Amino acid sequence: MTSYCIDRRWAKCFMTLLLCGSVWIPTQAVAREFVILLDWFVNPDHAALIVAQQRGLFKEKGLNVQLIEPGDPSMPPKLAAAKQADLAVSYQPSLMMDLNNELPLVRMGSLVDTPLNSLVVLADGPIQSISDLKGKTVGFSVGGFEDAILGAMLEHHGLTLEDVSLVNVNFALSPSLYTGQVDAVIGAFRNFELNQMDLDQRPGRAFFPERHGVPTYEELVLVAHPDKAVHPAMQDVLDILNTVTAEILEDPEAGWRDFVAYNPQDLDTPLNARAWRDTLPKLTRDVRASDSDAWIEFAEFMQRRGLISDVSPVSTYLWQHPDG
Repeated sequence: MTSYCIDRRWAKCFMTLLLCGSVWIPTQAVAREFVILLDWFVNPDHAALIVAQQRGLFKEKGLNVQLIEPGDPSMPPKLAAAKQADLAVSYQPSLMMDLNNELPLVRMGSLVDTPLNSLVVLADGPIQSISDLKGKTVGFSVGGFEDAILGAMLEHHGLTLEDVSLVNVNFALSPSLYTGQVDAVIGAFRNFELNQMDLDQRPGRAFFPERHGVPTYEELVLVAHPDKAVHPAMQDVLDILNTVTAEILEDPEAGWRDFVAYNPQDLDTPLNARAWRDTLPKLTRDVRASDSDAWIEFAEFMQRRGLISDVSPVSTYLWQHPDG
């Protein structure tokens, strides 16, 4: 009986202090760790992630988000599959090949849901159409998928890969055009290489794969191990990306200022300013949304091109979010 009275008195005292504002109650639990691996160095393709970080939107949800640039661009999906990260930025073609290699990954969303890849030539050069590439030399940086894209584009115009010479130029896509080493390059991102060429006063002309026989696909996707897909913070992160993308599109200049503030020395450049302008229309408005029919069509394309052996059911890799 005595202990009850003491407890009741302490409870009354506690409530009095609380009402007077004299008791500090933590308003937020310890921050939840969440690791996101980027596909490459920070660039405008990552606009939503970077601006959300700069505006403290993750912290508002009690998240300590780490954005990590990879030393090896091939590693983020592998690390995600090994559950060494919560999310990784990858590409739809890469995800399809990773799944074919039995990596445990699912697509959680996308940052850029349309292709950025393109076939580029010099605007003042002799290549006016894809059919003009017969007997010419085409440079590439990454074999496999780029060959498949080029092959499909050539076939759309009555040619085959046998009609061109392929040269690995590593990542010197634009310079190889300038020097005449190649007549065209495949794998050039239209929001970057075309701007770089214009800044170098060697403007380019781009042929877009999706207009020349290649099914459309999502360029930048967010992938995770199925066990990580149910991370308590996963849906918060996706909600934030939707919110900040809408904010960026509403006020691109404010978004740009926050983006470059992340690393002014590397990001505040004329090339990034142009790429920012050209990337914004490509940003995914709803990161969760996906078109299962389009994924099947693209998987079948990759199978026909010999890049994957089987077309897996979309239910095995397109994550079903709580809202359906």
